[in-house]
Amino acid sequence: MALLNIFRGKPQDAPTGAASFGDMIDNYSIEVMPRTAAKIDDFKALLPAKTRVYIAHIEGTPIEEMVDTARRLHEDGFPVMPHFPSRIIPSAAVLEDWIKRYRNEAGVDQALLLGGGVSTPAGDFHSSLQLIESGLFDRYGFKRLHVAGHPEGNKAIDADGGTRLVDEALKDKQLHADRTDAEMAIVTQFAFDAKPVIAWAERIAAAGVRLPIHLGIAGPTKLQTLLKFAISCGVGASIGVLQKRAMDLSKLLLPYEPTELLTEIADYKAAHPESLIHNIHVFPLGGIRASADWMNERLSSSQADRL
Repeated sequence: MALLNIFRGKPQDAPTGAASFGDMIDNYSIEVMPRTAAKIDDFKALLPAKTRVYIAHIEGTPIEEMVDTARRLHEDGFPVMPHFPSRIIPSAAVLEDWIKRYRNEAGVDQALLLGGGVSTPAGDFHSSLQLIESGLFDRYGFKRLHVAGHPEGNKAIDADGGTRLVDEALKDKQLHADRTDAEMAIVTQFAFDAKPVIAWAERIAAAGVRLPIHLGIAGPTKLQTLLKFAISCGVGASIGVLQKRAMDLSKLLLPYEPTELLTEIADYKAAHPESLIHNIHVFPLGGIRASADWMNERLSSSQADRL
């Protein structure tokens, strides 16, 4: 049974600042892969109702596994958002086939559009903007499209002046949102330091972007695991936060928890209610169950404090 359903009071180990970010995590989303989702017997007992579940599409994953996972989650009542990594899609025909299968076989009407994280495109697509401009998502009735955000840059594109280009691309995606009825938002790479996230959110807002930001955070896990993912994913300034923690022997063996980051973001939001930062997206690097339990415990604590 999910912790959300069994806690009636404030958990004994809940952090002092837990309630301060309660509103932000009310509608958190979480990410799974087909092989990790297969290990969960009952998502309805693990996640709050209507939690948006993203399905990561790693290169080489058969589309059949992606669609089967999407169908299962949809039948359980969860909004499902599969990844569409542009650079691993070999053709427009394959893109259309994927879209049709998700729509017709799994009831999916939303998607996360990505560059794809590989250096050499498999076909003609190399950006999420090209996927949007194909018109296929609109043709098949997709109502919500999310795109990626990189507050600390992206190592796959920064070598080509990527930070400026990505900011420009977000402005183009804002224009698409303005001229269509698609609901759009930005989902960011996970971060560990609030400062670069806040600076980036303010910068794109000043440039005219109004798309809500769903801030990526890492769920609780071992510090060594986080450092490995942070380096491989090109997380920038936030790595310093982890490295500083690694030097503190009293914290080295304790699991990382995103409490400090969430509290700082919540404090910023309280002082700047107009901020684009709206929701939280969880990367369950330490496992789906550990991340869901941690988030649900904080939700329960926050809900109890409001009573």
